[in-house]
Amino acid sequence: MTDTVTAPQRATAWSAPAFRFLLGAEAVSLSGSAVSTVALPALAVLELRASTTEVAVLAFLGQLPNAFALWAGALSDRHPKRPQLIASDVAAAGALVSIPAVALAGALTVGQLCAVAIVLGAAKVVHDAAAISLLPALVDPDQLHDANSKLGAASSVADSAGTNAGAALVGAVGPARSVLADALSFLASAVLLWRMRVPETTIAPPARTGLARDIADGVRYVARQPTIRTVIAALSTLSFGLAIMNTYWAYYLLDRLGASPTEFGVIMGVGGAGGVAGALLAPRIAARIGIGPTIIVGFAVSPLAQVPLLCAGPGLRWQIVLAATLAVQLFWATASGTSQRSLRQAVCDPAFQGRMQSASTTLTAGARPLAAATAGGLVLLLDVRATLAVGALLQVVPVALLLASPIRALRTIPARTAVPPAREGAPS
Repeated sequence: MTDTVTAPQRATAWSAPAFRFLLGAEAVSLSGSAVSTVALPALAVLELRASTTEVAVLAFLGQLPNAFALWAGALSDRHPKRPQLIASDVAAAGALVSIPAVALAGALTVGQLCAVAIVLGAAKVVHDAAAISLLPALVDPDQLHDANSKLGAASSVADSAGTNAGAALVGAVGPARSVLADALSFLASAVLLWRMRVPETTIAPPARTGLARDIADGVRYVARQPTIRTVIAALSTLSFGLAIMNTYWAYYLLDRLGASPTEFGVIMGVGGAGGVAGALLAPRIAARIGIGPTIIVGFAVSPLAQVPLLCAGPGLRWQIVLAATLAVQLFWATASGTSQRSLRQAVCDPAFQGRMQSASTTLTAGARPLAAATAGGLVLLLDVRATLAVGALLQVVPVALLLASPIRALRTIPARTAVPPAREGAPS
């Protein structure tokens, strides 16, 4: 009788209990946020009758906290990340509860929506800096791409489910009350994060320096890393073009193309299904065509996917086309996003994870207030469709940037020094 030896299967990120808590927290909070993605524009445009200028101001203020992401990243590298995640969730929940409370008294204004948008934006900046920089400490290095894939898939499922639920809730109880679902999701996320046990080791500088010095060190580190620097430059340019479009994307569909809140939610929900597939298949796609080409294709699909939007008119046929196009766009966007995030985390020194991520946020999301202001100025000179076209054209630039870099020839994610994984997940 011959004994056969079966090679042990490599453990996936799911084997880390702390990662499962993080995955659950991210999924539940993102599903609630997707409800607000439908409810807040409907509330501003359809109930408060916000003008195009007010829509631009609302978008500007919602993105403004991203300009302070470098401070959030420096704090993330200095202090334990779990308390920062919990505090940001609780703050977001409190801001959202104020909307139905004031609406019940008949005193809701666009000004309050702007204040809520600022709080939500600040909470997201702190949360993202802590969550993304924490991930490499929760899983083994060879599980990083798998972990990002699962997070991306869960985010896409949550986004799709949330937008469909948001559309249904807006129709059933109105947009103001619908945001309560988002508030509850943030509280549920906070509870999951509180139950997560992570033996964090913050990596402080040899001598305690000022926060400004930490930020400057982080910026210099990112600037000296060619791979990280190139990806972030491409992301920031793409983000600027998308932010110009996103300023009026919901307004364009709801007002100019005549989509109802339910139809708007369905379009986003169908697009989310493409994002789920892209996140799940990202490791396989990268293994087949290479990590670099996966990233580049994702960037290249984005400007092409805007063409149907610019040609669209009212009616069901165009809504089907827009939903299908959005699904393709989000498929490649999540596959590319999962891959580039894993690449950046893999090559980054653990001591700079938070600041690396915050540098990316500052240049990508931090430019969005300027993009929203630019969109507001363009719509005064042009019209909404032409403003969307400008945003689409800007998305061609990062494709050229990546094609001119060594990233196009990168086939695998480089290995880095292992970060001790956290295996304790359940509370004692």
